[in-house]
Amino acid sequence: MRRITLEPRAGWQDAVGELGLLWHSDVDGPYWDESGCYEFTLAQIDQLEDATDAVHALYLEAGAWIVNNERMLAACGIPQSYHDAVRKAWNGQVPALDFGRFDFAWDGTGAPKLLEYNCDTPTSLLETSIVQWYWKEEVFPDLDQFNSLHERLIERWQLISPALPGRRVWFAHVGDEVHEDTMTTTYMRDLAQQAGLETHGLLIEQIGIDAQGRIVDQDDGLITALFKLYPWEWMAVEEFGQAILPHMTETVWLEPVWKMMWSNKAVLAILWDMFPGHENLLPATLDPRMVSGDYVSKPILSREGANVQVVADGQVIASSGGAYSTDRLVYQQRYPLKDFGRGYPVLGSWIVGGKAAGLGIREDGLITANGARFVPHVIRD
Repeated sequence: MRRITLEPRAGWQDAVGELGLLWHSDVDGPYWDESGCYEFTLAQIDQLEDATDAVHALYLEAGAWIVNNERMLAACGIPQSYHDAVRKAWNGQVPALDFGRFDFAWDGTGAPKLLEYNCDTPTSLLETSIVQWYWKEEVFPDLDQFNSLHERLIERWQLISPALPGRRVWFAHVGDEVHEDTMTTTYMRDLAQQAGLETHGLLIEQIGIDAQGRIVDQDDGLITALFKLYPWEWMAVEEFGQAILPHMTETVWLEPVWKMMWSNKAVLAILWDMFPGHENLLPATLDPRMVSGDYVSKPILSREGANVQVVADGQVIASSGGAYSTDRLVYQQRYPLKDFGRGYPVLGSWIVGGKAAGLGIREDGLITANGARFVPHVIRD
């Protein structure tokens, strides 16, 4: 694994914009950064794939344990009113894309170590699956890339389509100014259409409830299947989230509500308790009295690197602000990230239907936050 310096393509902004990556830059510079790329050997990619599949298997075992344990459901930040909905969805094996992004710390040596799992509303989807592939085809046409994400998602839509009433899906997102949520949802909608599904788009705030308590769209049409780029943990504590509980099973939710068991950070401590010493896990605990050595603290419910502290030799060496509650934290052993010359990479290894499907790399400081850069990769043997 190494980072090489490159000359960005002339007109790269237009090239990635045409593919839907409208948020390619901000006031601090490029978000999509093709001034460099990471090279891996095929053996390293095989190792990362194996780690991804292995960790997903651990999450399946953890889900089977958490779902029947009220204390564990609460530890994951799931409101008590949602416990039954989570159990019904998990035990009922409701349709799921079963996709997400495992964030690994790794420098190409030893075993990849899991930092966290983004599986409810994972982002960096478009840049991983489409944008970096087209970049590779133009810049390194003779090399390969760990990237079957696009094809695997279409296959997954095709697989679950018989379980979607009328083979119809609504796609909802927040109307964000930078268009990241808009374009990510639009991309997923396009994948569903390629899989032969009928699709409808709307904003989250356009979803309502009719007189019978059923979930409807802006035209009062019943929403029978919904892909939402909106976190379950937000919805569950809103008035709307409580109101839909009696009729929740009348809609196919993508992703299902049981993803709440996996999309929090308390599960990192649960995993370590269940599988202590696993080569792809870092020691983690919810009990500050059990912390020793260098560690990273994170709220159990937070996003985009907010409210994180990195502690080494008893001193805070990096921290981030944010609006998330720090009343409940998970403490995870610090991995000594390697600076490859432009920052510390975090490897986002995607999974679809239980199988590794692609790699997206983000660079930042010691805390990977909203301002991280996306850097493409290739495989060279």
